[in-house]
This record gives sequence, C-alpha cells and structure tokens, in this order.
Amino acid sequence: MQADLNLLTVLDALLEEGSVMGAAQRLHLSSPAVSRTLGRIRKVTGDDILVRTGHTMTPTPYALGIAEEVRRLVREANAVLAPSRELDLAGLDRTFTIQCHDALTSSVVPALVGRIAGQAPGVRLRVLAEHSADTDDLRHGRVDLELGGGTPDLAEFRSESLGTDPLAVVMRSGHPCTELDLRAYAAYPHVVVSRRGRLTAPIDDLLAAEGLRRNVIASVATVHSAMQIAAASDALVTTTVILCRPLIEAFGLVIRPLPTESPEASINCNWHQRYDSDLAHAWLRDQVRATLAEVLAR
Repeated sequence: MQADLNLLTVLDALLEEGSVMGAAQRLHLSSPAVSRTLGRIRKVTGDDILVRTGHTMTPTPYALGIAEEVRRLVREANAVLAPSRELDLAGLDRTFTIQCHDALTSSVVPALVGRIAGQAPGVRLRVLAEHSADTDDLRHGRVDLELGGGTPDLAEFRSESLGTDPLAVVMRSGHPCTELDLRAYAAYPHVVVSRRGRLTAPIDDLLAAEGLRRNVIASVATVHSAMQIAAASDALVTTTVILCRPLIEAFGLVIRPLPTESPEASINCNWHQRYDSDLAHAWLRDQVRATLAEVLAR
C-alpha cells in the first residue's frame, strides 16, 4: 500500500494542537475535513491517535511515541519543498569543474582561486583543458562551466558573454621583422592555436581578400606551445592580447598590432540549464564574471 504523505501534515497538527478544531485552524481547513482525515489516519495506523477525556482530547501511547518522528518528517518534507534561498558560503563544501583554454587558465584562474578561497574555504576548483572534439561533459554535469569563445547551439544550455579581447601579433624579442604590414605578416611563418588542429583561422579570409596567403608551419592545441615555438624561431602567433599576457611575458615575447582590422575574440561562459536556480552555481558564475572583468580592465 502506498502511504498518503498528506496524512503526516494533519497528524502533526493534531498531535501539536491536541484537538481537531485547533489542527483545523492551524492548517486553514474546516473541522469536518480534519475530522475525516483523522478517521483515515486511525484506519491506516489501527490506533485511535486522540481519544476524548471529558472536554479535551488525549493522545494515545502510540501517538505520543511517534510525535517527535512525525514532526521531524514534516519538517524535512517542508525543507525539501521549500529550500532555503540563502547560500552559506562559510559552510559550502563543493567541487566545481571548469573547462577552459590555457590562456584563461593562466590569466583568470589564479585570481579566481584566490577570490573563491577568501569567500568559501570549503570550495575546490577542478580546471580542465579543452578537448580536441566536442563532448557531453557539460550536459551530463561532468563540467560545471565552459569558458571560451564558443556558444552552445541547443536550448538546454545557457551562455553569457563576459567580454572581448583584441587580437595582436606576438613574436620573439629581436625578431627581424621591424615593419609589420600585411604583406610582411603573410610572408613570415605562423603558428596557429587550434584545439581541433585546424591550419586556418578567420584572419586567413582577410588575407585572401587581399590576394595574400600566410605560411602556417604548425597548429598546436595550446597558447603555451605556440609561445614556446615563437620564442625559439621567427614564427608569428596571432592571439588575444589581455588573456595571453601572462604567457607572452613569461616567454619574453613582444606584441605588435595586427596589420588589419579584425573582430575581437569573444569570451563566453556556458552552462547547463539544470544549474539556473542553483545558488552555489550562480555564485560561482558571479565570481568568474567579476574576476574576468578585473583581468580585462588591466
């Protein structure tokens, strides 16, 4: 037999108030309705629950024995159906997984870790590198947030633009190219950063419109690898300026303006809709948003 959990609410009120009328007033029901429910409770439990003693009602020994358990069950059920909308950061114990490009890992994650540790010491971050192919990790909850230039196509995902980062050309210090016009840009060897291993990028369409084609000598999955190649050769790397600055400085490279106008790279935060109303996840998104805003403002 499947139990009617609504009976627990009425039973709790009856045991608390000690009368049908008191329980009815507490539950905003009519006395006949509560009386009928009491009859159902008696039938289900095989116990009278409340018996009349003069002008009052007295709980049976069985009723006294279950009163605390009934009160706990009702309280827990109410907590499930009406969850707290306040987030206890000091007591939050959770691990969040963020997947992002290594440029974001270098520029944003250190500040993000510090920000989170200062507010919620029980929170841990797992930062994963981008995959070379699309996965279902975001859909199945294996990744909480994706940070990068892409946006999901399906309605079950959410995406928020967090800002943009201008493109520039990076080269080694002492590079022989002193005047970087479009023709010189195309003539030098290039390293392309692509998680999918692509040998072209949108900049190649701009070059083609001018009748030019650049010499791509390598495609690598990370900015770190591209910078390493540029530091040891005459290869140029076209990349974002602000997010890649820590790596650019670490390899002692120099920045030159891109010799043609190009749209800035967008930075997006993607997540699954299941987390829309999750307070802790919303807090994490706030921290990512605020940290990135600080980085882009530098």
